Amino acid sequence: MKHDLDGRHRDQDGEISKKHGNTLVGTLRKIYGRGFAAGHPDSAKLSEILLELNETSLSQLRHDHGPGHLEKKIAKASK
Repeated sequence: MKHDLDGRHRDQDGEISKKHGNTLVGTLRKIYGRGFAAGHPDSAKLSEILLELNETSLSQLRHDHGPGHLEKKIAKASK
């Protein structure tokens, strides 16, 4: 069962990267706080650092991506 869950997460992470990969870490920090993607500069693109995210930051993205909230939050934060 764990294998299936990991596979779904990898699939979802791929979707996140494809759809939101150009989003800057700085924009995501406006949504999730300064601790998001700790150790990475605001100017880094999500696609560049996605595989290096800690579980907390990755969980936040997965939580919002699933029901489609991530796109709306990014659009609002980018204004």
